[in-house]
Amino acid sequence: MGKKSKRNKGGRGGGGADDQLDFGSDADSVASMSTALSDLQLAQATEHVSSQEFVLDKYMDDLYEKRGSTREKALGALVDAFESFVLLGLVENKYVTLLSQFTNSIKKGSTKEACLACRAIGAGSSSHEIMDESEPQLLRILQTWPDAPKMICALDCLTVITFVGATDLAETQLSMSAIWDVIHPKSGSNVGIVRKPKPPLLAAAVSAWAFLLTTVGSSRRSTDSWKEPITFLTSLLEAEDRAVRIAAGEALALCFELKLLDVSTSKEANVDSDVRKTSGSKNQFFLNMQALKAKIFGLVYNLSMEAGGRGADKKNLNDQRDLFQRISDFIKSGERPEESLRISGKNGILRVTSWRESIQLNYLRRFLGRGFLKHAQDNDLLHDIFDIKIDCVENMSTTEKKIFRSEEEKGRALKLNKERRLAQERKQYILNDQYG
Repeated sequence: MGKKSKRNKGGRGGGGADDQLDFGSDADSVASMSTALSDLQLAQATEHVSSQEFVLDKYMDDLYEKRGSTREKALGALVDAFESFVLLGLVENKYVTLLSQFTNSIKKGSTKEACLACRAIGAGSSSHEIMDESEPQLLRILQTWPDAPKMICALDCLTVITFVGATDLAETQLSMSAIWDVIHPKSGSNVGIVRKPKPPLLAAAVSAWAFLLTTVGSSRRSTDSWKEPITFLTSLLEAEDRAVRIAAGEALALCFELKLLDVSTSKEANVDSDVRKTSGSKNQFFLNMQALKAKIFGLVYNLSMEAGGRGADKKNLNDQRDLFQRISDFIKSGERPEESLRISGKNGILRVTSWRESIQLNYLRRFLGRGFLKHAQDNDLLHDIFDIKIDCVENMSTTEKKIFRSEEEKGRALKLNKERRLAQERKQYILNDQYG
């Protein structure tokens, strides 16, 4: 996920403390001791960097080995290092060489090797040049439809490098278009049948598409251009697979937040030639969009109240209910999702207060895995991407800490009360459905 800016940590000088102790030494002795200590610290730091460079060179050498298992092991180690925010400071001058080997692994390696290479690209750099070099190979994977795991890895990689490296809307739209072709493939002149993605691939593609939509939604608000994807996403709310329904629900919540279902005003219609309609057809279009909104709300409400039944996965069912209840509240009253993530080591709280931020946070948290907290603490690039304030609890006064904890407790109490109310409503809904 890129390299953070290096911060110079100011160390405490030793001279002041030594001046207060009378060991009979003069200023020259103190300076000599201080210099010796600095030299030792510098030697230790240099030794550490040299050790890391040796490890990096070893991994790079292994990427040239003929044995696939050796390359996979090296790629796995690099992925772990990048996701844990280790070695990133050393790869900047060597990343062109690394990228060449990564793309070669994607092109010629096994599915496992290709997936590891995709993750290494996504987690290892943030430059536009990296996107330019790797995007053609990733798009080729999505167009040729190899096995699903390889496609999912390519989706993740393409999505992250586009999110970080794209410099204009057209580049992002190109990636979104390729991802949409996976979500809703259409037969072309060179395709005999319409491909249909299996649920894991479909859910991953919808999540990736929504993740990139968080960056372009405010740039394109023409309702006409969004009607087809929104209609198809609505149909996915009735999919058999729960992960697909959840991914579609999050994407639709974002569409509501970005007002992509709102019909353009007359002034906007005069500017956008794609939305020029007669008065009668504009009224019909408005009615169609209102009907689509009503359909989405009805499906969302039903999913928030879905009964478990015997043998149902209670955790996943509860996750679905919770998500769609939040979506229902947002559509009905504009109540936005709020989430706080405690960042260990800094006593900080990372907050999100919108569907856009929530989707970005969840996607990158899943992509970076166990390395996310380390990136959240130290990666300035991640802070810039999110544009989310991190409240440092340790810098608060005693009074501010009491107020903060009181608000946290109040929030938990309100959440529990809301969950109890929703549980009662859900029971009544099920009874009415059975006996009404």
